[in-house]
Amino acid sequence: MTPLRLGYLYGLGAYLIWGFFPLYFKLLRPAGPLEILAHRIVWSVVLVALLLAAMRNVGFLRGLARRPGALLGIVAAAALIALNWGAYIYGVNSDRVVETALGYFINPLVSVLLGVGVLRERLRPAQWLALGIGGAAVAVLTVDYGRLPWLALTLAVTFAAYGLVKKRLALPAAEGLFVESAVLALPALGYLGWLAAAGDPAFGNVSAGHTALLVLAGAATAIPLLLFAGAANRLSLTALGMLQYVAPILQLGCGVLVFHEPMPPARLAGFALVWAALLVFTADALHHARRARRHPTPADRDLALSAPHTGR
Repeated sequence: MTPLRLGYLYGLGAYLIWGFFPLYFKLLRPAGPLEILAHRIVWSVVLVALLLAAMRNVGFLRGLARRPGALLGIVAAAALIALNWGAYIYGVNSDRVVETALGYFINPLVSVLLGVGVLRERLRPAQWLALGIGGAAVAVLTVDYGRLPWLALTLAVTFAAYGLVKKRLALPAAEGLFVESAVLALPALGYLGWLAAAGDPAFGNVSAGHTALLVLAGAATAIPLLLFAGAANRLSLTALGMLQYVAPILQLGCGVLVFHEPMPPARLAGFALVWAALLVFTADALHHARRARRHPTPADRDLALSAPHTGR
């Protein structure tokens, strides 16, 4: 199998798992969102620590200890991903799967906004058009919901900010997940200990199957991230960008077709505007990538050198 084909398989595997997350997290009830989040953190640390030990790859910790700036970045990344995970779990288990899908649809547009606001990047006219359509979509959805779609915006902003911090840290997937989860492990264990002392944990008190599913939260977190890392090492950024829409499409399908969440006309119109914005954004990205391959500028060559290795 060619590296390119393997990269697509890894990428599809990651996004398929993320796309069907609502089905998995629904099974974790009656555990509350915070208990589920705590187990996700703790079992992620355990699984990835075992993986790194098996690979004999623990030397990176000494390197991190000599980089105080990296440690601060890891704390920031850990806080952002904890907020993202917690908001997502809350959304799924409060019957708001459609709104969580919206968050990951608008995430690329929020990433572009961060690029402008934080990295001082300059946007092309089509990108400004996409952002304008996205803003109109949020306005329509605000009218439909009778409030800002704060859950979707929380997911989009925290994940976009997490991506920005991770880009600057430049840590591999397994190592990054380990240190971020390790930062969160102590408060997670403290919360689980408090639940146990209060006699109110779902863990171990619902059924053996439910307990096993909570333990598997670590694998459900680590496996798609490792698959994504394998895809990123073999595919172009454009290919990865196209694949990222698989997950929210599947999540939206779960919300509407499996859990029968409402999709009134106004909400559908808001989603249609989001998809129009993403269509403009994606078409512009593909056009720019083709033009860069034909007539690369020094900036394009620098970007190509800094992009993930495609394996070709």
